[in-house]
Formats: sequence, structure tokens, C-alpha cells
Amino acid sequence: MRAKQLQQLAERLTRELAAAMDRIAQLEAEVAALKAKLAENSSNSHRPPSSDHPESERPQKVPSGRNPGGQPGHTKHERRFLSPDKTVVLKPTCCTNCHHALHGDDAKPERHQVVEIPRVKPDVTDYWLHCLVCPFCGEATRAELPPGVPHRGFGPRLTAMIAICTGKFRMSKRMVRELLADFLGVELSLGSVSNLEQEISASLAAPDKEARAEARKAEIANLDETGWFQGAADGRARRAWLWVGVTAAVTVFKIAFSRGDDVAKELLGKDWRGLLGSDRWSGYLWVPAKLRQLCWSHLQRDFQGFIDRKDAGAEFGRRLLALIEQMFAWWRRVRAGKLSRATFRRYMVPVRREILSLLREAEACPASKTAGMAKQMLKLHPALFTFVDRAGIELTNNSAERAVRHAVMYRKTSFGTQSDAGSRFVERILTTIATLRQQKRNVLEFVTAAYQARLLRIQPPSLVIAKR
Repeated sequence: MRAKQLQQLAERLTRELAAAMDRIAQLEAEVAALKAKLAENSSNSHRPPSSDHPESERPQKVPSGRNPGGQPGHTKHERRFLSPDKTVVLKPTCCTNCHHALHGDDAKPERHQVVEIPRVKPDVTDYWLHCLVCPFCGEATRAELPPGVPHRGFGPRLTAMIAICTGKFRMSKRMVRELLADFLGVELSLGSVSNLEQEISASLAAPDKEARAEARKAEIANLDETGWFQGAADGRARRAWLWVGVTAAVTVFKIAFSRGDDVAKELLGKDWRGLLGSDRWSGYLWVPAKLRQLCWSHLQRDFQGFIDRKDAGAEFGRRLLALIEQMFAWWRRVRAGKLSRATFRRYMVPVRREILSLLREAEACPASKTAGMAKQMLKLHPALFTFVDRAGIELTNNSAERAVRHAVMYRKTSFGTQSDAGSRFVERILTTIATLRQQKRNVLEFVTAAYQARLLRIQPPSLVIAKR
């Protein structure tokens, strides 16, 4: 009887030990996952640099040995003299040494230009709309405003300036109101700022639509997306996404409640057959891998993550980063015209082979997260080296990330938008600003002309420059 009780006790303890060991393994996995999460920063994940802790450890860059500032051979950005409104000629009357009288002219006098803004006074026009009564039928008729006169009481240039202050310079509506009062003596309410934004939004609708159609024709495009907020649901800001598409001709933005491929298809067109640069987000999987280029800056951060997890995948991360560093060095020489593409392709043959071989080894390593990421990368292996074989596409998605950075800062100060109408304004003003910056065109003149065209009911200016 005693032996049977001991056997039962041993079996029970064995079961409890097995359950405890399973629980310990589960907790150890959770602790490892939390430690990995804590170790994430902008150098080894997709987190933005602004989320890094001030004291977080970052990989130290190797000093270049160069002094700070502009390097020898860089393009100078000097102040450009403007056409003067008046010229003041100054001549010395006597020698500073012996005080002898001086006469004549200097063949090359030193030029010192002072730029000043005249006192700004708004151009105010009153329209007195008389209402006259017909002596025959007694009907009262009031005069109408002539074509081109805005009904809201603010002219095209002032209205455009208000929209640019909020859309380009990321000023709050309250700050815009204070700026107009301090600089121009123009008083308006916060609601008026919103109303005038909508006037500009309607004015930019046609140019924005034309730019989107142009983006779908591009041979190469770069896409990216970032978080946004629109309105509220259940007492909290409603999650949305802001997308950007960058082509050689235009840059377009889209705010949607989806981060899925439906938005990417809307931006590029369902039948897209150009080359797409992007990160590894699943919303781009509908584009064949052979027509894609994955961003190597994102991959570089992923490989740094291999190292920072300090597990079996660390060695793979170090070896892959060394290969990427060499690849980037060659690519910079190609862009600078110091290395031919044919030579670059030849250099890349063993590098491509080694990178793919390391990813296959990493896929089989015991570090589960590293193995999983390597497996995902190998599924998209045709998209790793498109930039080597096809001219015109970059090995990073920097053009889209630079374009979306302005929108991220806009979101941080505005906390998103409150309505569909607000989101349409943000889309259109950001599309206009980014595209005009690409084309080196003046945004104030364009937006003013677009609003004037709407008032006069004529064709607005175009964001698409005709190819010569």
C-alpha cells in the first residue's frame, strides 16, 4: 500500500514538474520577447528616431576624420543678389592716412546689399451692392459681385497664404490667426481659417486628380505609409494611414482607413507594370517581386536587429552588414559616375551569391525571430537586387521616406484631421507642396492661381509639366 502511494505521488510530482517546466519555458520566451522589444531602436527596427530614449545605446559610427561643415568640392549655396530698387553710391572724401582729398571712381566697387520689407498694408476693396426697387413691378434687385471676387471676403493670395501656412509650415490655426493680425493687421476667426482651407482644397481638386493620373503612368515609383488619425471612435482618435507615392514627375498623398493593398492599387493602378521601390510591408505583395526593389536601409536595420538580439543569429547579422557596407560604397561610386554599371554588376555577382547563402543559413538557425525574417526575405529574393539589373531605381526607399517625413511632423503638431474634408485638404496641399518642390516652382503663386481659376471658373494650373 505504501509503495502504491509513493508511486502515485511520484507520478503527480512528475506531471507538476512537467507543467512547471512548460510554464517556465513560456515565461522565458515572454521575457526574451520583452527584452528584445526594449532593445529595439531606430537602428535595428522600423521605429522612428524620435522614439529613441536619450540614453539608449546606438551603434557608434566610425569617425571619417573630416572636419564638420561643407567638404572640399561641395556645391556652394551663396546669397544671390537681387535687382535693386535704388542704388546709393558711397565714395571716400579723403585718405585715411594723410587726409589728402580723393577724387575719381573705383572700377570694381565692393557691393553691399541690404534687403528690407516695406511696411505691409493689406489692399482692401469695398464693394457696395445697391438694391433697387423696380418702379413698374416693385421687385427689389441687388447688384451681384463681379466674376473673380470671393464671397468669403478674403482675396486669392491671402487665402493661399493661409493654406500654405498650415499645410507647408505646419502652423496651427491659432498661430495663423495671430500671424495675420501681427503682420498684416487682418483679423479673422479660427473657423474662417478652416473655411478658407476648404476653399483651397476645392481649388486644388482638379490639379490633384491630374497628378494622381500622372503617377499611375510612371515607370518607377516609390511608396511608403505612416500612421494618421481622423476623427474619433469610442472616445479615442480613429486610426488611419497616410500613404505617399513618389515618381519622377509628381508626389501624391492619400489618407485612408486601410493599410492594405487596396490603397496601393488606388495610387498606382491595379494593372501597375512599372518598378516599385518599397519596404517589406505585405500591402505591396500584389506587385510581382521581379518588379520590386526592397529598401536596403530597412534590411540593414533588420540585420542590425540580428546582432542586437545577441543570439544564434548575431553572426549572420555581422556578416550581412559587412556585405551591405561594401555594396553601398560601390553604389555611391556608381551614382557619382566613378564606377560604371557594367563593372558594378560584375562586382555584385559574388556579393549577391553570398547574401542569399547567408540568408539560407540564417533561415535554418535556432534563433526563431532571425530565422523567420530570413525566410520572409528569401520569399522576396527577386526584389533584393533589381537596382543592379535595372537602371533608374534606387536601392533604398529614401525618396518616399523623405516625402512622408513632412507629413509625420504635420501629424505630430495637428494630431491628424477631424473629418473627410480635412483629410482631403491635407492630401491635396501636401501633394501640391511636394510636387512643386520637385519641380522647383513657387507654391504661393500656384495656389493663388488655382484659387483665382476657381473664382473665374476657368481651367486651373497643372501640377504636371509637359515633357519636351
